[in-house]
Amino acid sequence: MVLGHNAFDTVTSDDFGHVAWLWAILHTGNKIDLGGAWSLRPYYPLIPWLGVMALGYGFGAVLSRFPAQRSSYVLGLGGVLIVLFLLLRGFNSYGDPKPWQVLPNPVFTVLSFLNCHKYPPSLAYLLMTLGPALVLLGLFDRIKPKTLPILPIFGRTALFYYLLHLYVIHGLAVIVAVLTDGPVIPLLLGPWSKEMPEHYGYDLPVVYGIWLAVLALLYPLCVWFDQFKRSHSHWAWLKFF
Repeated sequence: MVLGHNAFDTVTSDDFGHVAWLWAILHTGNKIDLGGAWSLRPYYPLIPWLGVMALGYGFGAVLSRFPAQRSSYVLGLGGVLIVLFLLLRGFNSYGDPKPWQVLPNPVFTVLSFLNCHKYPPSLAYLLMTLGPALVLLGLFDRIKPKTLPILPIFGRTALFYYLLHLYVIHGLAVIVAVLTDGPVIPLLLGPWSKEMPEHYGYDLPVVYGIWLAVLALLYPLCVWFDQFKRSHSHWAWLKFF
């Protein structure tokens, strides 16, 4: 089962005529023209991400195994996905619509190799991200929980954190723009506005610092929500967050 978009997908939104918008929502993520100045871009098409979610739910059976057996299985599976990514991406013919290139600078060649298509997720992108994630999960599984008490909190409130961090980070970007006379209006309209200055933003070390600050900022809220879920276990829908 190919969960993501790849270079050999021959079915496009245009093939569906008047219902091209439906294929864009389900699979390709193409921009949908709503008329006038309005448009919709489904960056998270349903078919690829529902496939990943289904794998996640099925993966619960693996996590219910004994710790030693579970850890070895997860590490092995993660390693297999990483090898598959290297092979698939190395041949540069299938699995991603953006072929990598050999560039004069070896660092940029590596970055080109890793620059896989995320919206929608390609098969190479899913292998590249899920493989290392499983390896880390297997390694962390061998560490006593008291050694890393923060990680289980974020793990038990993953969707809650994800939804919350979108608004927190965007709100912080607007505040910084106000304080530094930055592009406030484009940020309010959305991060994909063409009115954003070409070189606006910060270097990667600053971005990582902001990421850690947001983690620290949202950790108490995640602790609260984790306790809230435990005290309202009869609300089954809370398990999705």
